[in-house]
Amino acid sequence: MTSPALPAMPTLSVLDLVPVRTDQTTGDAINASLSLARTADGLGYRRYWLAEHHNMPAVAATNPPLLIAMVAGATSRIRVGSGGVMLPNHAPLVIAEQFALLEAAYPDRIDLGIGRAPGTDQLTRYALRQGAGGEDPVAEFPRYVDDIGVLMSEHGAAMAFNGREHPLKATPKAASVAPIWLLGSSDYSARLAASRGLPYVFAHHFAGQGTAEALELYRTSYQPSERFPEPRTFLTVNACVADSAEEAERLALPQVLQMLAIMTGAPLTPQRLVEEAEKVEVPRGQQGMVDGMLRRWVVGDAESSRTRIAQLAAEFGVDEVMIHPVAGSFTGTPAAATPAREETLRLLAA
Repeated sequence: MTSPALPAMPTLSVLDLVPVRTDQTTGDAINASLSLARTADGLGYRRYWLAEHHNMPAVAATNPPLLIAMVAGATSRIRVGSGGVMLPNHAPLVIAEQFALLEAAYPDRIDLGIGRAPGTDQLTRYALRQGAGGEDPVAEFPRYVDDIGVLMSEHGAAMAFNGREHPLKATPKAASVAPIWLLGSSDYSARLAASRGLPYVFAHHFAGQGTAEALELYRTSYQPSERFPEPRTFLTVNACVADSAEEAERLALPQVLQMLAIMTGAPLTPQRLVEEAEKVEVPRGQQGMVDGMLRRWVVGDAESSRTRIAQLAAEFGVDEVMIHPVAGSFTGTPAAATPAREETLRLLAA
């Protein structure tokens, strides 16, 4: 008898939140992420996406377009994009202009991932929009998505003003347009992406539940578009891979504690070093939350982790998995480096 064949390893991509450790400045964290991006580029990863979060002591990814420009300039091949721009924080024309310029500078290497959540607290959201009233940006999300697509196109839009039509374009002469991906952790964006014929990604790395249902809804209700005649999606996964499962579990602990703080409303801090994290005593009532996270994440040695990722891709019917490398750092690690995150990418690509 022969053993059943293992699922094929999917194409791999990277999601980066630009984490900031207790021993790092913001500049150190950015330089560490640029090194991580160059590693991913050299290993053949397909995409490198950068998140948007605000006013968080452990996350420096506050401005995806700026970070995308830095990463695209530091790499040569990999697609670079937002995972994602939180559209309620921004005027659609601003986003269209930013990504039209990025696409012009790095043609066919830019992805515009858009999310509906603000990605921050209410006070910071107020500051980002300068207290603007009027339209509810969340309620207007579908229209804003449509507006961005039109504004980035070659012909742009025409707006009526003072009895005349005025042309409005994101850039003078677009030769190509960055694809729009809709991101979400509920079925709302799945429905919207399907109705618009756009690619869609469910935040499996964050939500952990509802992935199969959201993807099924997206696929079964998909309306083909000229650019995307078939539904297009992939899976996002938190991963920490090391030479042994024991070392991987140690390296994952700082991120586990960060997520536990977010889930329980505890004060947020810069990401702890591994040795600092090991001194934290998790309340007995929260240990189940920690165990649940570790079951959903990919944490282990190279062989078991690659097998798990292949199984997840087969389970959800995707040919691409976006890795969020959550490995922390030990005391004495150079401030502008994240060697364990880079090692996670190397071991998965081996």
